[in-house]
Amino acid sequence: MTIIAGSLKDRDASVIADIGRLRFSPLSLIGGRGSRLTEEGGRQILDLSASGGAASLGYGHPAIVEAVEKSVRDAAGASLLLYPNEPAVALAERLLGTIPGSGQRRVWFGHSGSDANDCALRVVTAATERQRIISFIGSYHGNLTGSMGISGHTAMTHTLPRAGTLLLPYPDPFRPEFSANSVLELLDYQFRTTCPPEQVAAVFIEPLLSDGGLIVPPTGFLAQLQQRCRQHGILIVVDEVKVGLARTGLMHCFQHECLEPDLVVFGKGFGGGLPLSAVVGPASIMDHAPAFVLQTTAGNPISTAAGGAVLKVIEEDNLVERSQRMGKRLLDRVSDLAAKHAIIGDVRGRGLSIGIDLVKDRGTREAVPVTTTAKIIYRAYQLGAALYYVGLRANVLELVPPLILTESEVDEGVAIIGQSIEDVFAGKVSDADVLPFMMW
Repeated sequence: MTIIAGSLKDRDASVIADIGRLRFSPLSLIGGRGSRLTEEGGRQILDLSASGGAASLGYGHPAIVEAVEKSVRDAAGASLLLYPNEPAVALAERLLGTIPGSGQRRVWFGHSGSDANDCALRVVTAATERQRIISFIGSYHGNLTGSMGISGHTAMTHTLPRAGTLLLPYPDPFRPEFSANSVLELLDYQFRTTCPPEQVAAVFIEPLLSDGGLIVPPTGFLAQLQQRCRQHGILIVVDEVKVGLARTGLMHCFQHECLEPDLVVFGKGFGGGLPLSAVVGPASIMDHAPAFVLQTTAGNPISTAAGGAVLKVIEEDNLVERSQRMGKRLLDRVSDLAAKHAIIGDVRGRGLSIGIDLVKDRGTREAVPVTTTAKIIYRAYQLGAALYYVGLRANVLELVPPLILTESEVDEGVAIIGQSIEDVFAGKVSDADVLPFMMW
């Protein structure tokens, strides 16, 4: 075996398929503990991204370590497909207990939000015998053929939408190109003309539009959308992959919007850093055919043991309340920054899911160029914090830290962001520095 000499970044580029352009900074990791990552060389970095939302309990959490170690040492098989295993069944029972609703419901486990949304798409169209889907411009539901095909992000324009998908604008209170009423009127018009509602299987909803710019929907919009869909027998599928499980200050983000979903999709932080996703829905839909769940290692005891630990810690450590409290502190501190820096046009979010909308001009609300956003993130990395950007214009700093973030870490992170903004305007980061890190 040939060992390639050089830095971790150089070795990665030599053996891993080209994903370097998906990354936001030169950060190369050798470890992590709590809310901090350890980069090559030993420097500690405050993680304000939770590895894209996957590290819900941070790194090396004792509950996850214990659960995974136990499941590995005494492995109850490696597949839910072939045999039931205790960690998977127990996790399904616990997960169902967190979701309001009645009637017989079932759980399907997978490895990521991409395959969970893909499964949800396939099963709702098959069970209802309806082939149309409603989704939103700005949505991101995954990177498999089906889940990619119902996504509406500008980063996905290399892939054509799935045939029969209706993409609606997601109303943005900060940039009200489309009001909530105008979107609903557009849907009504589509129902009357080119999209007969009896052909629509489901609407896929992100109750907080994450990759589209951390947009909080106007009050009542999603409830009115749900009401229209109910009139036509259209199923409500809520994508909680990035915003669920205590992140927004409630157990489920859809609870902010008075939604009563038929199916709920989980991923990212559900596994606490291990590959795990789930779809929860009525037995009449989920039991439609076994072919929708043929993944050998889906529901394996190691990942589901980690998921069980995540739900247990959320409950026992009251992380829902902590998310409310730490999220308010984070929102308040960033709002204080906005008073000092005209580049911050809007600060929004729920709980520990906060977006900082960067603008060239507060009057016009024109987004900054992606190079500016990238420079702030690059400088934050240099100063000791990791964060990403989202949005259709790549101008929204996304703060989705581990749910265990402390008050002092909130203050530290916001101070780094403020210093990064000042340093970028002082010319301390060049275009050449960030050229490899502008991916959306």
